[in-house]
Parts: sequence; C-alpha cells; structure tokens
Amino acid sequence: MSDKLVNYYRIEKALGFLTAHYKEQPDLDEIAASVFMSPFHFQRIFTDWVGISPKKFVQYLTLDHLRQKIKETENMMEAADEAGLSSQSRVNELFVRIEGVSPQQYKSSGKGLEIFYGYHASPFGLCFIAVADKGICALKFIDEEKSRNEFELFSAQWQFASLVHKPDLTQAYVKKIFGPPVAGPEQMHRHQYAGEDLQLLVKGTDFQIKVWEALVKIPFGSLSSYQQIARTIGKPEATRAVGSAVGANTILYLIPCHRIIAADGSMGNYHFGKARKMAMIGWELSHT
Repeated sequence: MSDKLVNYYRIEKALGFLTAHYKEQPDLDEIAASVFMSPFHFQRIFTDWVGISPKKFVQYLTLDHLRQKIKETENMMEAADEAGLSSQSRVNELFVRIEGVSPQQYKSSGKGLEIFYGYHASPFGLCFIAVADKGICALKFIDEEKSRNEFELFSAQWQFASLVHKPDLTQAYVKKIFGPPVAGPEQMHRHQYAGEDLQLLVKGTDFQIKVWEALVKIPFGSLSSYQQIARTIGKPEATRAVGSAVGANTILYLIPCHRIIAADGSMGNYHFGKARKMAMIGWELSHT
C-alpha cells in the first residue's frame, strides 16, 4: 500500500477518535497518540493531506459551523431557482449528469452491458470504480479493516452484465474525479479537467433517481439536510424515503450523499463510517 493511502487511513482513524471524544476537546498530542504517531509527524501528514492544520480542520466540523453551511446551501439553491439558473451539478469544476439504465436493462440486471472495473488510490482511501460505455455505474470506498465485498455486491446488482477488470481504463476516470487543482492563484481551486462532463449510469427507481439528481445539485463544499432534499423534489413529507434513497446510492462522492447531514448539524449515518464522512466534508470545506 502506498504511503499516501497509509496516511489517509491514519487520518481517518484519528477522525474516528475525534468523533468519539469531541466533547473532551482532545489536543494534538492526544489525537496523534490515538494513531501511535508523534504530534509533529501527525501534524505534517495531516497538513500534507488537506492543506490545513488538524485544529483548523476540526473547526469546520463543529455543529454551529455545519448548521450554518446548511442554511447557506438552502439560500444558494433558492436563489438559483428564482433566477432560473441551471441546476447542473459540479464536482469541483466537473459537470455531472445522471442517466438511468433502460427499463429492459433494469429488469435484466444489465444484460448486454460491458462494464470495466478497477481499484485505485483516492484522497479518501482505496476505491472501487466501475464504468460502462454510458458512464460511471459504481464508485465505492474500501475500509481496509472490514470485508472486501464491494465487487461481489456490484456483480450481484449487475449479474447479467459482462464485467472486465481494466484498471488502465478506470484510472483515467479516477484522475478526472480526484485530480489536483490547477496551479496558480486565480485557479487554485479549479480542477485540471475544468469544463469536462461526467456521465453517471444509475440503476434505481424513479424516486431514487429523483433524489440522486437532487443530491448532485448540492455544490462542492456545501451541505444539505434530508428535509431540504425532500422539499427540493416536491415531497416534503418523504424525509424517511429520501434517507432510504440516499442510503441506496452506489456512486459515492459523485452523487454526494456525504453532503447530507442532520438538520441539527450532526453527521447522521454514512455506510462507510462517520470518520470517512467527516474526512470528506472537512476536505471539501478546506478546498473551497
């Protein structure tokens, strides 16, 4: 495993420690000790990963700050609707579009589709990605301490598709998604693939797809709540169903279910753990 991946898992473990002990406000020494590192070494790898200190990073994750981000997102999306602006999503500067599989392919679990897959490093650990001609159809992060069953789960969902291991092809997509920002003060946070499109091929019910389309409208570095998404899709009473649809998402990060938190500012649930969700939210906030 590369040093970058090892360092990410150390950071994730440290964030897990913070999640469990945030009320005690642990200092740098205590956080570093939780991952068996010196404070100096931990601060260095953390700052190298995210660009800011652990102390500043934690400030982004306070309940008050996260609640404020929810309000900002709601105001931003309302203003865009009133102005008639496009709600096309961006991950950094990549445009994301969602397309559902055909009804026949939905019923036949992808019969006739050829899907390529691979495993790659990302800022949030090792990831599994699968790509068909019509777009990305899976992106999941891998917890090294749990069972590696992402391929089995994916192949069960697309059991009649032809699955081909082709990491040289999928690596290009991972670079597109997580590539470094363009250098230069005016473009510090613009993506090196700015303006390019990413097509997603999803397999879900009409309601699930509607929720996922609402999720991709949440801007990079912003947060929303289950209630906001329910209102956005015109189903204000369907908060619980929205939560189920969010949990059914199989294209993580690009359909950004990590940007959904509880209305009170708490993290809520995340299939890949609250520590990884904290890492993703804090990483995005620190890059905006």
